[in-house]
Amino acid sequence: MIELTKLNGQVFLLSAPLIEQVEALPDTTITLINGKKMVVKESKQEVRDLANAFYRRIGLIGLTVREEGV
Repeated sequence: MIELTKLNGQVFLLSAPLIEQVEALPDTTITLINGKKMVVKESKQEVRDLANAFYRRIGLIGLTVREEGV
C-alpha cells in the first residue's frame, strides 16, 4: 500500500498493484485497473517513487539497477 493525499487533504492508502496509469493533467490523475480515476496532490514522479519503494519492500524489484557494461 502507498499513502497518498486527495486534493481535499484527506490521506488514504492505495494498493499499488491496482495502478494502471499515472498522468499529470495538470493534476496527478491515477487510473486504476478497474477504470476508476483518482486525483491526488502528489506529483507523477512522487507516485512513481512511492510505487517503486513499495515493490522494493516486497521484493518484486531489485534495490540497484546495473548499468550496461558494469
